[in-house]
Amino acid sequence: MRNSITENEIEQIALSYLQNLGYSYLNGLDISPDGEHPERQYTDVVLATRLRDAIDKLNPTITKDAKKDALKKVLRTESPNALINNETFHKYLTEGVDVEVRTADGIRGEKVYIVDFENAENNEFLAINQFSIIEGSQNKRPDIILFVNGLPLVVIELKNAVVEKADLEAAFHQIQTYQNAIPSLFTYNVFNILSDGWSAAYGTISSSLKYYKPWKSIDGKTIENSLDLQMEFLLKGLCNKQVLLDSIKNYIVFEKTETKTIKKIAQYHQYFAVKKAIETTVEATKIQGDKKAGVVWHTQGSGKSLSMVFYTGKIVTHPAMQNPTIVVLTDRNDLDDQLFETFTNCNQLLRQFPKQAENRHHLKEILNVSSGGIVFTTIQKFQLELDDDIDTQNNSTVTEPKVKYIGVKAKVISDRHNIVVIADEAHRSQYGLLDGYASRLRESLPNASYIGFTGTPIESTDKSTQAIFGDYIHVYDIQQAVKDGATVPIYYESRVAKIALDDAKKIILDASIEELTEQEELSNAQKLKARWSSIEAVVGSKERLKKVAQDIVTHFEKKNAVIDSKAMVVCMSRQICVDLYNEIVALKPQWHSEDDTKGTIKVIMTGSSADIKEFQPHLRNKAQRKAIGERLKDENDGLKIVLVRDMWLTGFDAPVLNTLYVDKPMQGANLMQAIARVNRVFNNAKEGGLVVDYIGLAQYLKEAMIEYTSSGGQGAPTLDDEIAVAKCLEFYEGILHQLRHFDWLKFFTLKPEEKLKYIGVIQQYIFSQENGNENFIDVSSKLLKAYALVSTHERIEKIKDHIALFQAVRARLLKFIETGRLEKGKKSFSEIDLAIKQIVSDAIVSEEVVDIFDAAGIKKPDISILDERFLDDVQKMEHKNLAVELLKKLLRDEIKKRSNYNLVETKQFSDKLEEAIKRYHNGQIDSVEFIEKWLVPLANEIREAEKRGQDLGLDFREYAFYTALEVNNSAVKIMGDEVLKHIAQELLKTVRNNTTIDWTIKESVQSALRRNIRRILRLHGYPPDLQEKAVETVIEQAKTLAEDLINNITTNE
Repeated sequence: MRNSITENEIEQIALSYLQNLGYSYLNGLDISPDGEHPERQYTDVVLATRLRDAIDKLNPTITKDAKKDALKKVLRTESPNALINNETFHKYLTEGVDVEVRTADGIRGEKVYIVDFENAENNEFLAINQFSIIEGSQNKRPDIILFVNGLPLVVIELKNAVVEKADLEAAFHQIQTYQNAIPSLFTYNVFNILSDGWSAAYGTISSSLKYYKPWKSIDGKTIENSLDLQMEFLLKGLCNKQVLLDSIKNYIVFEKTETKTIKKIAQYHQYFAVKKAIETTVEATKIQGDKKAGVVWHTQGSGKSLSMVFYTGKIVTHPAMQNPTIVVLTDRNDLDDQLFETFTNCNQLLRQFPKQAENRHHLKEILNVSSGGIVFTTIQKFQLELDDDIDTQNNSTVTEPKVKYIGVKAKVISDRHNIVVIADEAHRSQYGLLDGYASRLRESLPNASYIGFTGTPIESTDKSTQAIFGDYIHVYDIQQAVKDGATVPIYYESRVAKIALDDAKKIILDASIEELTEQEELSNAQKLKARWSSIEAVVGSKERLKKVAQDIVTHFEKKNAVIDSKAMVVCMSRQICVDLYNEIVALKPQWHSEDDTKGTIKVIMTGSSADIKEFQPHLRNKAQRKAIGERLKDENDGLKIVLVRDMWLTGFDAPVLNTLYVDKPMQGANLMQAIARVNRVFNNAKEGGLVVDYIGLAQYLKEAMIEYTSSGGQGAPTLDDEIAVAKCLEFYEGILHQLRHFDWLKFFTLKPEEKLKYIGVIQQYIFSQENGNENFIDVSSKLLKAYALVSTHERIEKIKDHIALFQAVRARLLKFIETGRLEKGKKSFSEIDLAIKQIVSDAIVSEEVVDIFDAAGIKKPDISILDERFLDDVQKMEHKNLAVELLKKLLRDEIKKRSNYNLVETKQFSDKLEEAIKRYHNGQIDSVEFIEKWLVPLANEIREAEKRGQDLGLDFREYAFYTALEVNNSAVKIMGDEVLKHIAQELLKTVRNNTTIDWTIKESVQSALRRNIRRILRLHGYPPDLQEKAVETVIEQAKTLAEDLINNITTNE
């Protein structure tokens, strides 16, 4: 039966939208080598003639030779790393290509521009389908590619909305296939679009599916609703010529951390907020402007920090601003550090490196400039410290050292109008109108304009914030953020009742908390401290903390058994943090470690040598705290829980966090900020965050909700956990309905070995139903996600064994179903591992232990998957599909392990494995051939590679450089193993001698290293035509080994 609508028809709809936007349409067949108007070879991804014409048009004063050099640079890729090539091209695209021009006075540097960002109509926009690309042995044809001046900037992959399996996930996997098969196309890629006609999302070459997002507005005012076509909004909104060029130039960052680079592009709410903020800022900074640029309220977790980066990157280049100075203001050192790090990681977009003020003197120094600069400071650094800071002409004489600054004015640091102060969390009281830090700031920078970014609404009683910053510029609330997938919902679970107190203590606690407020005026600070101390005495009592510790451990272990979890515990004081830590590790001594790189639990707090002895093991400097933060953010790291008082409750972004245990009274903006630690999008398993309340926050959450809605926001800060319980039970009942005619409960009466076999019987029953496997996989997947949120709820506890069985059955189905759904289930091995863990859990297997390898009929490998006897056992397995899944997983793990030290071999082995998997899934080979002719030979090849380095007499580092040189086989034929071996050993020495702790981010060090590598290659006669590629490969290989090299240097010193 013919589908009611075809993929080709969806493609034509998309092309019609693009043509209406002013794109010219071409059929790729027409311009192919065999077409009517050939202008490319199948190996070409750039339309070079059109690019050459655009360069001529946009650079009329540049010499012909210089333009020719620029074209060569654009067409040349210099690194084996696709993301590095993409970043290099993005710099050419946005900043122009650097060339040298010979003149009568000598050689001077010039820029050759390949796109006109100021006048969109000065560029050529093409939408091309049927564009076949051949690279190596691969022949691929993306659905639609958008070209600007002959450059393939956007790839669009379409699926059919009326075909059940043809969804955005299938389109994403197709894009991933293209990136592996035809990587040259993605050197020039700005972003990709996935759509089935109804749904649509976009993301960059480094985005996982979870980070592909919809574009839900065309004009920034009207938001798409459920009846609108997302594809129409995305194409008309983001691919509009002006918006596309603006996004390319001002809304893309290559965010760099110590371990990786991530390419990010603005979401629609960030784009329209920044666009509006630029307009209000330009008006505010005029001589007659009111200096109030407004407030951007974007709910926590929706990318506020990145919005600030986009805003700064655009405002510093705005011609009306005349090279402004930007002051980024926070009220805490840790926030200042976190935000500074974010900006520094995105310095390419900012066109400069930001500076961080160390103290007031340094702040005055870096602000006392005629123009430019991005300065980070805390508001406290505007306090007066010296008589030199006082404006004596406008103040009376004062003498007392502690009170002499009351009523006086600060000296003007700069009276320029093009200074913009960006205040993070603009609602904070420190930014108010009272005499103090804020007034010193305004006196020091009297003509500066102010813009605020906040994740929580300005309270209705807060008049000073509006007086300084002005009205809201843009609002993006919780409801819209969750709907868009920018954040996940937060669920609330009260466990106050679980921690029983005697009545006397409970009365003290309840009465004190009811009176408590963190917004008291300074004159009430001592009252507040006394009241806080009385609460702390009750909250921190040893009897109570023992119960809290026991409950946290029990709750966390149950949750972690369902889904890998990471948690933050918020305590009332540093003392309670330390005491609770001690109680927890008394229950779980294996969680403790004095080594910061090890251990399951840590306390994060500041202090000094004057603190009591029991605090000292938990006091760390900034670098040490940052290192622990990186451990917490890493889903594969064993650090699972951190205890904090104030640190990391704002500004700290760890998407992997999914649980927040709160044992500290909080309210208002502080409470909203804290609970947002768990609302970040992470992976498909994270359906929401969970706030577990031990102190009694329900009333304050209600008050926060009232304040939130009164400010115009929609959506509740937290959802009652009963909502998630109802969802979990709904999916559970769906499974029961599907199995209603089958005796699945018999499973729990069987012996362990019989249980493993009975799962197969359940599987066969599901297969016998029409669409049974797909229905079961879909519902059980939703059930697992819902269960992860409420696994400790007493109503759910009663059915946890049933849920464990259903997930085990799901894992079994995913291994054996050779359909498009396999890819969806297969991509997360953690789900399969989880199901196996549940099968052998006490609830299912009683006291007996089942060896999974024995159950599968094979012997455990002695050392690794490279053991010959093990490979032989796998080939003889009766269940070939199980053998396939086992070998694929183990091979992937082995290849991943090699990625830490050998870049070239990792890529070679990974490419071979993925090619084999693709053939298997496409039905080109069966499971027997897949094992015998692909997987086992690849395992043997990996083993031989291990031996080869040993045979050559090279350690693993030297061998890694050897393979970098051998990347082109002709080099081996010309030079031979011995010469290359000698070069590899010299390279390792040179790299070791030239590397320092931060060499991977210092271009000067890398440039010197490149020169030394070239010298070695020339000295040994390495083929000249291969040298540049070898140099870059060696550099990339050195970066792969960076940590090992630095550790060796440190050890040797």
